[in-house]
Amino acid sequence: MLSGISHDTTGDTHTPEGGDALARQQAIKQIERKRHFWISAAMGTLAMIVLTLIWAFSEYHNAGGWPTSGFSQSSGIPNVWNYWIIYPAIAWIFLTVAGGLSVYLRKPVSERDIQREIERQSGVR
Repeated sequence: MLSGISHDTTGDTHTPEGGDALARQQAIKQIERKRHFWISAAMGTLAMIVLTLIWAFSEYHNAGGWPTSGFSQSSGIPNVWNYWIIYPAIAWIFLTVAGGLSVYLRKPVSERDIQREIERQSGVR
């Protein structure tokens, strides 16, 4: 998303070197992932609200009023609404939670992880 933008500062501020530069780079990537997640979650929420409003208006029109007789899987029954809206809502909730877990539970790759993978691939134990 913002990968082409330089995050370097100029002037008399201290610029990190060595391991601090790697930590800074990972922190910037994590901040970008969090921002992307929250923007995506907000847009998904807005989309679900719009979809729910469209569903409510169409069901109100199709059923001839409010669901006084409950909900059903079939359409066209007077005063009974079709409950298909729960399927995209459940999918949206699942995807949003999965995206949040991916952003907030993902740990950066450490030097120990890299060494362990190198040893595993070379067969050294």
